[in-house]
Amino acid sequence: MFKSRNSLLAVLFALVVLCLAFAEAAPQRNNGNGNNGNGSNGNGNNGNGNNGNGNNGNGKNNNGNGGNGGKNGGQKLTAQEKAAQKPGGISTAKDGSTTLDMTVQINNLPIRFRVSAPADQFTAASGVQGAQAAPNTDGAIGMNVLLHGDGGQSFFAFPNEGVNSNLMGVAVLAPDPNLKWGGADQNGVQRPQGAEHSAAVNELITNVLPEMVTFNKSNVFFMGVSGGSLTLAGFFMPAFMGNYPNAGVMLSCGGLEPQVPIAANASDALQNTKIHFQSTQQELASLQGLIPATIKAYEAAGQKAGLSDNQINALQTVDNTPNGGHCAFDGKDFESGVQLLADNYANIMLDGGNGQLQGTGDVLNGVVGNENLQFSQGQGQGQGKKQGQGQKQSQGQKQGQGQQQGQGQQRGQGQGRN
Repeated sequence: MFKSRNSLLAVLFALVVLCLAFAEAAPQRNNGNGNNGNGSNGNGNNGNGNNGNGNNGNGKNNNGNGGNGGKNGGQKLTAQEKAAQKPGGISTAKDGSTTLDMTVQINNLPIRFRVSAPADQFTAASGVQGAQAAPNTDGAIGMNVLLHGDGGQSFFAFPNEGVNSNLMGVAVLAPDPNLKWGGADQNGVQRPQGAEHSAAVNELITNVLPEMVTFNKSNVFFMGVSGGSLTLAGFFMPAFMGNYPNAGVMLSCGGLEPQVPIAANASDALQNTKIHFQSTQQELASLQGLIPATIKAYEAAGQKAGLSDNQINALQTVDNTPNGGHCAFDGKDFESGVQLLADNYANIMLDGGNGQLQGTGDVLNGVVGNENLQFSQGQGQGQGKKQGQGQKQSQGQKQGQGQQQGQGQQRGQGQGRN
């Protein structure tokens, strides 16, 4: 009897062990910390984590941390953060001069700039080897200060690099997460931080750069590219042009009517300020209205400053002959078009220039009577033009810094790229 009972107990014990073994081998429903990888931190399609439905943590084991946003476990870097990964420092420009690339804080904004000049024109504070200039002294070489378009492409391409026609090349990077001068509303046309950014640029030129390099403060020129032109025309020029006597401003592929009152000394400066508006036949549809409006606004400002029509036409000129898209002044693409315009800057902007834009001809058409530009068609968004730093948009446009957007970047009124 005892033998029979012992046998029964042995069988029961074996069944218990077998059941436990099956239970341990079965798939666990325990989501760990991961909720099957669809955790609230992991939906990368909202821009915070690139396909974060569990690529790096599907949560089907005890340690699945909820799919932390997919690749690299977190948020995408902004254009500004990616730009910060590109080192600054001191280098040799393509013409053999020296380029200083550094970042300073101005009005609590990080302002990164590049300036090219002969080494002996820099001050000791710059760190340039061979620097001989004393700070805050006047030099013989002027400046051409470039404000890039949205995304920052022209800052890194630095089309005005080196010393050209006795002008040091200077480029300034927008202190904005998306590298947009003046920031931008969701439509991309208005620039809510235009006044703040313009004040920082003025401070850079008048107080910071003189500590680093000696230059002729009465020979400072400007070049705006796309969104940079919006900020220059809309905010910088009406507020600060009085600080730059005998200056010139090239507004390429963009413009904005003054968004702040024109200061009295800026109005006076218009009597000696060269302004050239350069566009293309296939300009962005949204800019086809803004550019003529900007032309009319500055023509009216010149009249208010006491200039005759002939005087205005001698100082303010316009052209949109090139048969290209946005900023494609060579008829090819954005980057090469901006480079062509920078290469021909002296022809168009400086005294004695012949007005020639290579491949186009004379572009110095007085604005009086030519305010209403005629365009062949309007370029929309995402038409395969290069801008920014390699960002892909759904219709082929490259912009940004390698970010992929599903539907192209929306900017106001079909503007698409500034």
